[in-house]
Amino acid sequence: MRSLMLSKLLRLSRSPLPRPLGVLPGGAREEEPLPGHFLRWAAVGSCRGSKFATGFSPLQHKPLDSIIDMDRARNRSAEDLVSVWDDYHLGRGHIGTSMKAKLYRLLEQRSLGCRHFVIPMWRGVGYTTMFLQVQLPHMLFTGLEDYKARGTQASPYFTVSHYTEFADTKDLVLIRGDVVFASKLSDSEARWLLETAQSFYLNDVRYKLVERFNKETHDFEFKDVLQALEMPTL
Repeated sequence: MRSLMLSKLLRLSRSPLPRPLGVLPGGAREEEPLPGHFLRWAAVGSCRGSKFATGFSPLQHKPLDSIIDMDRARNRSAEDLVSVWDDYHLGRGHIGTSMKAKLYRLLEQRSLGCRHFVIPMWRGVGYTTMFLQVQLPHMLFTGLEDYKARGTQASPYFTVSHYTEFADTKDLVLIRGDVVFASKLSDSEARWLLETAQSFYLNDVRYKLVERFNKETHDFEFKDVLQALEMPTL
């Protein structure tokens, strides 16, 4: 049994590295392989029968100075800047939030070796499972079933960009989320996904599940994620 597992791991280590879900600034970058037991638990996702626009490129990075006046922002307190940032994004089809620089650095550190995770999102009588890829300063969310069907050609439902321009001077990282397909994800669901993803990477107890998913896939149980989110096991 141990030799079989070793052989499987060796095959995984030789497999081609998948590309990110979206086209990141500066061109495509290679990623480490998906966790080895991906197909074993992937069936928990619910199929949504989606189709994506051919050639869609969701991560055209929007510079911070194209969103806010940087000169005026430098003279504002962190509290004022957060308030302006949040208000600006209300009702615009975007998510505006922020985090302390220390938490961003922790997220950055933990995501280096744990770039993928799965998050169930409850919808009335069941849940839809979302597949997360973290490649800071970006986070990408897409439906697990769409990722299974289209692989690296699957377009994200929701993308998140982190802006670190004020990390050193104001201990502040601004965060902007863009819902790519409003027909698949509401603004409130997108905000919940972002907050939940942050909780799994920043909470010590929950992060153990992220580590297990990426590094000890044979021990990963999806029901543990459901229990962490207090969702019923269907």
